[in-house]
Amino acid sequence: MEKSQVDTAESRKDILLQISNLQKSYSGVTVLSGITFSLEKGSVMGLIGENGAGKSTLIKCINGVTTPDSGEILFDGSFYSSMTIKKALSLGIVTIPQEFNLADHLSVKDNIYMGCELKKAHFFLDHRKMRIGAAELLESLGCILSPDAIVGTLNVAQKQMVEIARGLNRKCHLFIMDEPTTVLNTAETEKLFRVINRLKEQGVSVIYVSHKLAEISTICDHFTVLRDGQYITTQKTAGTSTKEMANLMVGRQLKDIYPPKPALPPPDAECLLSLQDVSESSLVKNVTFSLAKGEILGIAGLGGAGRTELAEGIYGIRRFISGKMFFKGKEVCITSPEEAVKAGIAYIPEDRQKSGTVQTFPLSWNMTLVSLLEKYCSGTFICRKKEESAAEKYISLFSIKAPSGRIRMNELSGGNQQKGVIAKSLDTSPDLFIFDEPTRGIDINSRSEIYFFIRSLAEKGTSCIIISSDLEEIIGLCPRTLVMREGRLAGILENDNINEKEIMYLATGIK
Repeated sequence: MEKSQVDTAESRKDILLQISNLQKSYSGVTVLSGITFSLEKGSVMGLIGENGAGKSTLIKCINGVTTPDSGEILFDGSFYSSMTIKKALSLGIVTIPQEFNLADHLSVKDNIYMGCELKKAHFFLDHRKMRIGAAELLESLGCILSPDAIVGTLNVAQKQMVEIARGLNRKCHLFIMDEPTTVLNTAETEKLFRVINRLKEQGVSVIYVSHKLAEISTICDHFTVLRDGQYITTQKTAGTSTKEMANLMVGRQLKDIYPPKPALPPPDAECLLSLQDVSESSLVKNVTFSLAKGEILGIAGLGGAGRTELAEGIYGIRRFISGKMFFKGKEVCITSPEEAVKAGIAYIPEDRQKSGTVQTFPLSWNMTLVSLLEKYCSGTFICRKKEESAAEKYISLFSIKAPSGRIRMNELSGGNQQKGVIAKSLDTSPDLFIFDEPTRGIDINSRSEIYFFIRSLAEKGTSCIIISSDLEEIIGLCPRTLVMREGRLAGILENDNINEKEIMYLATGIK
């Protein structure tokens, strides 16, 4: 280490992490350009920016997943031109990724202790101690979950808690959280914030990446803004409004995030979908509701309430074991997604990485996957030019930050992947569009674009169902909302009665 570097390190003992002039490009496209900022010990820094701003790439440079082209990382007094995953973990750099990195076939405790297993007699795994330790970690998060449960059987919110518990189980000096609350409800988020404050008291630093700017204001001491791969500013959260944060992210004044809320459909409106007393195993119980043509209907509830299972029943992923379903005036029994697509139903799943995309396929292939045979095949051959032309249209329509449709899906940011998933379903020209957590991991500007897109679908006569853990999203978009609890329909709210208090009263059983 050069003398000037030693002097700098000695004079800044309160700094845990210093990033200096970090550069990174992929396939000739610059993703990070001269990023420089610092993070103090025992502080929480929010990292914000639009999708494609470079947040995920910056995190990967810090935790060793990728190697920067140039620049330096100062961590706890030592300089590194690059980091490796092994080195980062040994230094106490722990990351909770935006997309799950869990082994679905293993138990909760095995995932939590993966890579740091407890042993007895220097050889055999100590399952008892790991079971107890996993239970204690989950309890600290307020998560009621068996350590022996198989991860593949869990819902998305439960998997997120397992990811967080696994991170907490490691020796940690820097905790990087990438969109940790996108599928958590308000109570679960508050529990996570208590854990973060406890880490802060112990001297652990946190980089908190989120598109929920209210959370940045609540939990972070400072926030750093990236825009188009460049560092914009670092400011204190105290005294900075969420609107000011949003303006810094996009580089201009943002207009209203939500379009004007549509009116409730009249009593004599054409009915597109009707469920009568449908049940699906023990997850959906005797649910009855109807959906008018061109209506935007919200479905709210806590994790495990049966919202996703209800959507999967409509789409044919699950089977309704009783009750009746009517679609476009006819009784139907949809037993597969293929039948649903042919009937005119599209579904955006909550877990886009596992269920919504083929990560190793190009963006254009993903966008045309569902409608490939009908629109892009001539005999036994795929017309790639036609496919790429459609992809370019959707890239433009949804403002997807991608050099072309040839880029692989796993090279895009989470938000741009989500836009690709929406485009894939739009390409089938559906009559009913079901959105399950439609803006998970998406920045405020892109969220607004999707909200206006959903409103435009409704204006053209497409019915939309919005399932969301973000109550602000439900309140801002939907003139009518179903609230589910323990698989049943707990109540229906309309217009001004759709507010956080009334939703939570129904979701928790107070009403």
